[in-house]
Amino acid sequence: MAERAQYEELVRQFSAFGAVKRELGRIMPAECPGGSAAVLTLLGRHGDMRMSKLAELLAVDMSVTSRHVAHVVARGWIERSPDPADKRSRILRLTPAGHAQLDELSRRTTEVLAERLSDWTDEEVGQLTDLMARLRESFDCRPAARAAAPPAFERTTRTPAST
Repeated sequence: MAERAQYEELVRQFSAFGAVKRELGRIMPAECPGGSAAVLTLLGRHGDMRMSKLAELLAVDMSVTSRHVAHVVARGWIERSPDPADKRSRILRLTPAGHAQLDELSRRTTEVLAERLSDWTDEEVGQLTDLMARLRESFDCRPAARAAAPPAFERTTRTPAST
């Protein structure tokens, strides 16, 4: 187990990481705030889903999820259609415009990361990715998410916008 001083330094690094997240947020289009980017990213990664599943993946209240969904629906990036299994529920699905927006978010994020980490080796970037995935897994308390989570070494082809 790590020494107390290592954990204290880790806390300081977490605080500093907020600046990295803020900079990545600044490169996003004004019409696509972080919550909207997270909705698009999750639908792109997991496919069509109910609002309740999206709220679970976002780890936020249903009212917050509804606001994010309303924002992306208003921009034509996702559509809501009746769930064939339960007509009271809606299935959320990316539209072609949503796929295009997600591609743009991925492009912007990837370019900034490539620029800022240009002096890192491929191995170092891989190590950072693996360690961040492991850290997320260590903090994920939802049993269903743990069982469904892909191994840390599996990387997606899209860069997450903010999840």
